[in-house]
Amino acid sequence: MPDSTAPAQATTDPRPVYVIGGGPGGLAAAHALRAQGIRAVVLEKSDRVGASWRNHYDRLHLHTTRRLSALPGLPVPRRFGRWVSRDNVIRYLEKYAEHHELEIVTGVEVSRVDRTPDGTGWLLHATGGRELTGGAVVVATGHNHTPRVPDWPGRDTYTGEFLHASAYRNAGPYTGRDVLVVGIGNTGAEIAVDLVEGGAKRVRLSVRTAPHIVRRSTAGWAAQYTGVLVRRLPVGLVDRLARPLAKVSVPDLSAHGLPRPDTGLYSRVTEGAIPVQDVGLIDAVRQGKVEIVAAVEAFEEDEVLLADGNRIGPDAVIAATGYVRALEPLVGHLDVLDDRGRPVVHGARTPKNAPDLYFTGYTNPISGMLRELAIDAEKIARTIAKRSAGRVSRLPGCDGASAPA
Repeated sequence: MPDSTAPAQATTDPRPVYVIGGGPGGLAAAHALRAQGIRAVVLEKSDRVGASWRNHYDRLHLHTTRRLSALPGLPVPRRFGRWVSRDNVIRYLEKYAEHHELEIVTGVEVSRVDRTPDGTGWLLHATGGRELTGGAVVVATGHNHTPRVPDWPGRDTYTGEFLHASAYRNAGPYTGRDVLVVGIGNTGAEIAVDLVEGGAKRVRLSVRTAPHIVRRSTAGWAAQYTGVLVRRLPVGLVDRLARPLAKVSVPDLSAHGLPRPDTGLYSRVTEGAIPVQDVGLIDAVRQGKVEIVAAVEAFEEDEVLLADGNRIGPDAVIAATGYVRALEPLVGHLDVLDDRGRPVVHGARTPKNAPDLYFTGYTNPISGMLRELAIDAEKIARTIAKRSAGRVSRLPGCDGASAPA
């Protein structure tokens, strides 16, 4: 695999395009740039590509189909099945980097991106005192970058076992134990089911806002296909279409503490909350194997205080409370983030005050993250090739107008 731990050196004009992050978005962008004949250097802070995928729980499978999860230039192997496992995603990313002969520098973390003094490129401040100059920069550090734990009162003095879902691997350590999972996104729902199947004595799932739940696949039709079809439709229209479909495909769980949401499915997506894809949660809730409880309000010694006034004393608490993008130290000073820390633009668009600075992977689209990363990668590469002709390094044998063979 073409990884290297050798220091990356600053270059003179024409400069490479630096891609920050060696996950799916970064690898896809690097290949798309290479296909345009542009030299792209991936800077990855860990020692291997796909670092965030290596830290996900063992049970994880993609909720998007194999065919619609491939990155540009390399299909996902058929033998990986329709719903690709975490380990096979990692294998695919490793093969992708090798197959496309991507230029990857590992062990280098970029801490800050600044405009070069002459305004013609970007200066990257990296580990070891490195200062790297690029003609353009693609930021692809990932949507799930830094674990988020709410600032619950009493959390710091809680005496019970507490961990963020990012530290959960499998149900083995929780066999025969009472576990509270906090948060009913896809991660929380799947961990709760994993605990039930792994032999936990009791599993409770703390819910603040009832989610939209969809079947991952119905009669062979993947939920992702519907997401692709409605991606560009008006939000209100999709909300109206989703309501009757949900009533037909998903049972009413109100009696079990999960009422149907009072806001539209696509409206929730635009706010950053994608539907929960059912991988066993519906049956587990109906059978009483996963108990729905109120939101967590505080911790007190060895107890958890819930919003309905109840107190519970689980053996362990797993906070499936999401992640933050943590882009502020990297680019926050450039005025390119909104008030929620998200890039103001993404894909092939660049901020007006930060030309040639691109972001990919910071949305959670209903049509599938990997699919959209693949599309964005090619758009970004075409834009850089058009905008930066003569200012970015080209691969040997490329004349600047055509992609290498």
